[in-house]
Amino acid sequence: MKHFSGNNSFPAGNPIANILVIIVGALAIGASIVLGFFAFVIVGCIVLIMASIVGLRVWWFRRQMKGQPGTGQKKGANPPAGVIEGEYRVVADEEKDE
Repeated sequence: MKHFSGNNSFPAGNPIANILVIIVGALAIGASIVLGFFAFVIVGCIVLIMASIVGLRVWWFRRQMKGQPGTGQKKGANPPAGVIEGEYRVVADEEKDE
């Protein structure tokens, strides 16, 4: 019957192999940290660019909506483009005799 202890460490049979395992493990952890940092920076840049695009679009939309009628402007404000307001009176009324 084999007895297992709670200590799960690598066997200490070959010291050179132990040193290589430690070096490779440290390099793997270091590479994971560096790649994780760059991934974080890239994702952060993408989120920043997307947020600026959405913010610019919302600003542009609000700017366009300000000039349109019916968005809270008072009556008597400037009429919308293409509308000519005015009064007229008939100067001469010509009736045709038949």
